[in-house]
Amino acid sequence: MPEERIYVIPLRKVVRRARRGKRTPRAVKAVREFLERHMKSEDVKLNEALNRKLWGWGIEKTLPRIRVRAVKQDDGSVEAFPAE
Repeated sequence: MPEERIYVIPLRKVVRRARRGKRTPRAVKAVREFLERHMKSEDVKLNEALNRKLWGWGIEKTLPRIRVRAVKQDDGSVEAFPAE
């Protein structure tokens, strides 16, 4: 049976430490690492809608935090969607 959780992932500290041209890629990586750690899975996939939301402001600016709905399947893979 799939396990589903909603997280609010803080990105402000991660993004602030990155240089301007690498902020959104660093935020995507931070979301993936957060979900690996909290859902205890190596296989994390970000949905296209979540990816578009992260990249919505461009590469130099990104969201300070994001709400994510993570679904862990029976095989251990995790898929992340924007929670709205």
